[in-house]
Amino acid sequence: MTARFMSKGANLPVDVPDVQVELSWAEGVGVPDIDASALLLAQDGRVRDDGDFVFYNQPLHASGAVRHIGKRSDAGVMTDTVQVDLRSLERAITRVVLCASADGGTFGQVTGLTLRLLGTGGRSEVARFEMQAARETAFIAGELYLREGRWKFRAVGQGYDSGLAGVARDFGITVDAEPEVAATSPSAPVLTPPAPAPPTLPPPVSSTPTPPVSPPATPAAVVPPPAGRSFGPRTTKGEERLPVDMRKRLSLRKEQVAVSLSKRGALGLSARVVLVLDASGSMAFLYSRGVVADVVERMAAVAAQLDDDGEMQAWTFASEAARLPDLRLGELPEWLRLHVRVGEISLFRRGKKPRKGMEPGQVDMRSVGIQNEEQKAIAQVRSYVRENPAPVPTLVLFFSDGGVHRDAAIERELRAAVEEPIFWQFVGLGQSDYGVLERFDTLPGRRVDNVGFFAVDDVSTVPDQELYDRLLSEFPSWITAAGRAGIL
Repeated sequence: MTARFMSKGANLPVDVPDVQVELSWAEGVGVPDIDASALLLAQDGRVRDDGDFVFYNQPLHASGAVRHIGKRSDAGVMTDTVQVDLRSLERAITRVVLCASADGGTFGQVTGLTLRLLGTGGRSEVARFEMQAARETAFIAGELYLREGRWKFRAVGQGYDSGLAGVARDFGITVDAEPEVAATSPSAPVLTPPAPAPPTLPPPVSSTPTPPVSPPATPAAVVPPPAGRSFGPRTTKGEERLPVDMRKRLSLRKEQVAVSLSKRGALGLSARVVLVLDASGSMAFLYSRGVVADVVERMAAVAAQLDDDGEMQAWTFASEAARLPDLRLGELPEWLRLHVRVGEISLFRRGKKPRKGMEPGQVDMRSVGIQNEEQKAIAQVRSYVRENPAPVPTLVLFFSDGGVHRDAAIERELRAAVEEPIFWQFVGLGQSDYGVLERFDTLPGRRVDNVGFFAVDDVSTVPDQELYDRLLSEFPSWITAAGRAGIL
């Protein structure tokens, strides 16, 4: 197998029966102690008990399938390694999440942080993933996951401010308060079996939310919550008009968005949220299955938690881009029916007469077409933000299934947007060829990194909390950087 350099969100099949996950970083004065660990997750995205957490104080899983090998130093580079025998994993285990924690500092103090996926007893390099971080004290570097009977690896690169205990807690392990120890002693989480998850609801990421840290003073948009307010969901204009089942889902999802913000020390953050939906021909299956409609409903919770006016601007695109009517929360079911539609093409279309049977406000999807032209949607959103300034930053949630082929034009738009109060969060929906979107985190020559990207094989199987964690993993840190650069 040829080694592959991976970017955040990328995935690849694992065609070897056992792997070693090697985390490496540069040694130096002031560099915190880094520890690798692994969480074995069942189908519900949680550990079954505390034995499914493999780390320095519990280095071997009972099945023998996962082992924390430990650290070694060589020529100024420190490594810590976890070994996974995919053949020996119990049938109930469908994911192995590969984590790292920083003791005595943050990952922002670490240089050369790299994950190497090694096969054939550690002798061959399958993949390499280079990571960067800021104030995070824990990291999900990557994950091995089972898809249709085949193991795959995904580069995740998601940071936490809550340390190893916070990561363990988020996947179902109850972490007791740590006893006081001497400053020179390493502290390990004290583990007790997790409480069972409710059978009918998506499991919460954290049974005990981490208290928010004080946000940086520079970005005005990140503010602490008002006195007496919990991290719970905001009351949003129009939600009382939703059907009962949809209102219940919205309330739970807003709570989960708040948890994701709390992990970033961004509780109380406000933003304008813009939604962009790929309507190209290759998306037809996702539209017909209702996957895109479900994505929109899940994104409505993000908008509701970040902006309580109950509205979200939206675009659709394929060969051309078109603005959709604003999504008002109280009208969500009807908005989904009218506006979540795939593009079309008519070789025999004459003139510009609208299609018969269209309802008021609907976009004629023949004018949108079926090809991929992301840069046109990006340009229209940029123009809207310039013409409609807001007192808060704009978060663009941009969904595409790949087939990106206008790399140069997309790069020009996003580079020009660096100086604008917009963060672009791209989500890949399981196809391939994301082009420059996948590489943007590593492109030089920008004052701030204004683009995030990750991809999922099947977004409908990603739990809400995990999806919100990924969506909001970079937005708060961009606000800090943009504030310091004078962009906000």
